[in-house]
Amino acid sequence: MSCVQLDGSHTRCRQKGESAGYQARKKAVTTNSIFLCDNKGQMIAMGSPKAGNHNDLYEMEEVLKEILAFLEEAGIEYKGLFLNADAGFDSKSLRDFLESKEIIANIKPNPRNGEQPDVYFDEELYKNRFKIEQANGWLYGYKGLIMRYEYLDVTWIGMLLLGFISKFLKKV
Repeated sequence: MSCVQLDGSHTRCRQKGESAGYQARKKAVTTNSIFLCDNKGQMIAMGSPKAGNHNDLYEMEEVLKEILAFLEEAGIEYKGLFLNADAGFDSKSLRDFLESKEIIANIKPNPRNGEQPDVYFDEELYKNRFKIEQANGWLYGYKGLIMRYEYLDVTWIGMLLLGFISKFLKKV
């Protein structure tokens, strides 16, 4: 594995529980999860859910520490990986964190950030990022994952992991 894709996904919440907050853009209470997938669109890790009233970069270093700990526990080497992410993840602190973990950030520069420093960005490699969009779409093909009915985070994470496993078994 040489390249991974990172993206966040907001899920509407039926009842307000742990890690649920009002997202004005969606006009609903949502929860936000950060996912990591490989080049084949297979989900390989996720961070703990955050309240939907926060953007994807909220507590990103802690979320990435969780994801990297999960990869280490699974025996997946992450040093030297290319990480694709959209412009919503363009921040100096995230780039510095990834560099400290020896992960090569391929994050699309966000024009809203103003003057862009000279950072690495490979447009051809970035085309692989579409795989995580497909994976999120496929995951939300399950009725139980379109809307969050679970009150507890641990139950919601379990539902998402069941979706990951189901998708993996269909590919095998």
